[in-house]
Order: sequence, then C-alpha cells, then structure tokens
Amino acid sequence: MSDALPILRDEAGPCAGVVTITLTQPGKSVVVLDRALIEAFEAALDQVPREAVGVVIASASVRVFVAGADLKSISAATDAELHDYLAYGSRVFGKIASLPCPTVAAINGAALGGGLELAMHCDGLVGAPGAGGKPYPIGLPEAGLGLCPGWGGTNLLPARIDPSFAIRQAAEGKTMMFDEAVKARLFDAVAPSAETLLDTAKEWLRKARERGLPARNHGTPSRWIGTRHTSDTRAAVSSVRGVLPGTEAAAAVLSAVEAGLTSGWKRALDIEQQELVRLRHTPAARAALEAFFAKSAAKPS
Repeated sequence: MSDALPILRDEAGPCAGVVTITLTQPGKSVVVLDRALIEAFEAALDQVPREAVGVVIASASVRVFVAGADLKSISAATDAELHDYLAYGSRVFGKIASLPCPTVAAINGAALGGGLELAMHCDGLVGAPGAGGKPYPIGLPEAGLGLCPGWGGTNLLPARIDPSFAIRQAAEGKTMMFDEAVKARLFDAVAPSAETLLDTAKEWLRKARERGLPARNHGTPSRWIGTRHTSDTRAAVSSVRGVLPGTEAAAAVLSAVEAGLTSGWKRALDIEQQELVRLRHTPAARAALEAFFAKSAAKPS
C-alpha cells in the first residue's frame, strides 16, 4: 500500500474543519492516475476525520489537475489486469461520494479523462485560470483514441452540463478549453486566479453546507442523482443519435449513457469498463495509441 497523499486540515478561521487532499507525484511534472496514485489517494480518503466539515481535492501540479489515466498501463495490461484497475479506481472514487461532508475539486489545470471523472465524483467543481493565464483543456478525450471513458464520465458529464453537448463531446473525444468550460457552466464557481483557487473552493464548501449538501446514495456521485439526468439526458440521446460519428467508440459512449438511464449507475460503469477493455484491442485504438505515444515521446521534456 502506498503512503497517503498529503492532507492538511484548517484548524481555525471560517474554514476550520475543512480538509485538503493534494494529488501529487514526486519527480513528475504532471499528475497521472496510475495504480500507485490511486492507492495513495485511497489512503488519504480513509484518513479524513469523521468530523471534517468539507473536503477539497487539489493538485500539486501547476500544469494540470490530473492529466488522465495511465495510458501505457492500460495499453500493456492483460484484460484481467485492466478490469481490476478500472474496478479498483471505481471503488476508490466511490469513497469520495460516500464521505459524510460536502466535497469539491479545485481545478487549476488540465483535467482529462480519468482526471475529470475523479473531479466529477465531488459535489462541486471550482475552476481557476491556468498559471500565468494560460488556457488548459478539460474533457473526456478517450473516444479520440478509439476508447471509452471507464470511471463514469459518460453519465457524469451530461448530469453537469447540457446533455446533448456533453454526449457529443464524449462520443467524439473532444475537450473544452477553460473559457469554454466556464461558458458551458461546468464549474460551480470560478476563482479569479490560480492563487485564489483554494480559498474559492473552501468558500463554496461553506455555502454548500448552508444549503444542506450532500445527499448521499451509497457511493453514487450525488450530482448524478436527480431528475435532470434522467429527463434531459433521455431527450438528448434521441436528439444526437443520428449525428454521432459512426465509430465503435462513439457507439460505446452512447451505450453507456443509455445503460445509466435504464439500469442505473452500476450498470453504466460495467458497460464503460467492458467497452474500454474491448476497444483497446481494435485496430483504430491500437493505431491511435501508437500515434499518441510516439507524439508524447517526441515532445521535449
């Protein structure tokens, strides 16, 4: 078991009792959801005191919140290993939604794939402009690599923003830049700068407590529960069905959305993870991943 991620508790002032967990990977300039990080994150969640009044999930990286899942491990793992990795991540992220206090993700940089899915398990998302005002991407790019989200993104994103737009973005593997995400109302609050992000996130928690958040449901992300997802998303599925790209990845995304609507959260996760394991063997995914790794290797460190 990995050591727990850094945990800091405010002991005094208006944010007394708020706990901040910082996602960090020493020696790396970005944060990636490999198995070791998820284990360290779980250890931190298990150390949150029951009397905590709120939890902020932040990132130590100045460039990203979380860059996504570990694609090299996903590509190299056996089917059984990948199923285990995905199921383990789901269990850990479910612990966010099971905390008895409101939770918020403080997003300071790129939040992609599994990184956005982790964030969307929180009650709130608070964003800030990137360091130096540099824009950054947010979204679910998996379908652009011939894959499918694996930790609930197909259902979580339509529950937070316009469902038709969310489904199209996920099915096409497109991301938004920060300003686009603000316009799409992805964030529950926006900090004026990266330096004020944590303060803004803690203030959102204070207001959330006043509103009576959270409403828990056995590890299911609380914002996913409610009539908006079931009604608005059902209508969105019908409206986008004929305009989505004819790829296996797009079909997998739509299948997972429909599974969530008809059979619930657990079934949606099952479909996502089954499709992700299957799709990575397809020629489209293999070619896209090879190109991605080659491009990454060519970038200056």
